[in-house]
Amino acid sequence: MAKKKRQTIPECIASMASLLVIGFFIITFCVQPFEIPSGSMEGTLLAGDYVIVDRLLGSPPTTWMAPIIPYRYPKFGDVSVFLSPSEPGIYFVKRIIGVPGDHIHLRNGVVYRNDQPLSEPYIMRDGSRDQYRDNFPSTPPTQASGVTRRWRRTLASFIVDGNLVVPNSEYFVMGDNRDDSYDSRYWGFVPQQNMVGRPMFVYWSFETPPSQYLKTSVGDRLAFVGNVVEHFFDETRWNRTLRQVR
Repeated sequence: MAKKKRQTIPECIASMASLLVIGFFIITFCVQPFEIPSGSMEGTLLAGDYVIVDRLLGSPPTTWMAPIIPYRYPKFGDVSVFLSPSEPGIYFVKRIIGVPGDHIHLRNGVVYRNDQPLSEPYIMRDGSRDQYRDNFPSTPPTQASGVTRRWRRTLASFIVDGNLVVPNSEYFVMGDNRDDSYDSRYWGFVPQQNMVGRPMFVYWSFETPPSQYLKTSVGDRLAFVGNVVEHFFDETRWNRTLRQVR
């Protein structure tokens, strides 16, 4: 039998480089790991969930790749990861409640889309009441409310007959933890170009305080890493592994 030809060192390096390029392409353009930092989507996603985000399905549709990759615009009900329009460089994850052309308003915490109340079995409520948050759109209260200066200035221009009208190429998003979510009610619409993709499934979940993302010092980060190492087995939420995000 003929001996199998052994790869030379340059051939090994070339093979490894090819794998790295393919991996880099997949992570950059196809999927992306993402950590859920806060509890604003609790009920669907928990602080400490690590998800795989589909970057392709949330991209704008094209014609030349349509037979291969199922591009489409984000749609109503999608859970989406996006770059915050109010805090540059920060990623958020919320649910799309309004797409371009939709008329949105809330009355006593119930969301109406195009004058129809939404059935939202996925949301969580804590029983608290807030006039601005639960009866939106309305005049923002004092500046201490968390409403951004830009949204305070432009909100009225999007209101028609008591409804917020979503403009072209923008989206209105809200967290599923409806009473504890910093979302479009406070900073406005998400532009199409800020959309990153849709979380597909949870690949790992670790018990994490909802405020952990606010602890940014080196000491706090090292302490959390140490906690993960020490409690990896007993504080990993094994029942959430491979859970589909809907």
